[in-house]
Amino acid sequence: MPMRTMPNKEIYFSIVGAFIATLLASFFSYNILAAEGLPMVLASTGASAMLIFGIPNSPVSQPWPIVGGHIVSALIGISAYYMIPNAIVASSAAIGVAMLAMHHLRCMHPPGGATAVTAVIGGATVHQMGYYFVIVPVFFNAIILLSIAMAIATFREENPFL
Repeated sequence: MPMRTMPNKEIYFSIVGAFIATLLASFFSYNILAAEGLPMVLASTGASAMLIFGIPNSPVSQPWPIVGGHIVSALIGISAYYMIPNAIVASSAAIGVAMLAMHHLRCMHPPGGATAVTAVIGGATVHQMGYYFVIVPVFFNAIILLSIAMAIATFREENPFL
């Protein structure tokens, strides 16, 4: 039987935090983008929530990797879409370049890979947004997740953000 990584109290706070954070991020993204005729929810937000709330002490769950990893990956993904006409090659290049950039910038956050791919294959919704995609929904979703995680961390025995 695998060892638990958190006490029950922290597990429950994490579950509630992940629910609230993804609900707020999805609500925000949907309402802002739907107002512009661009309904969309970013799937990498769910993966980030799993890391941030499930393993909060991990290096990939800290503030700079969360925000920096998503922003860098979104910028690279959008650039790959504009520069490489083949979606398969563009997606693959976006993953590799995003990984390289996250390593050099010390902001490794694996869900950023999904953000980079979404920028390439996200369809007309994402492509119409261009680099605005980096701010809404990517940056705002990361900040929402991080804000809720920091609020939940006040209830943890060991605060990973201090």
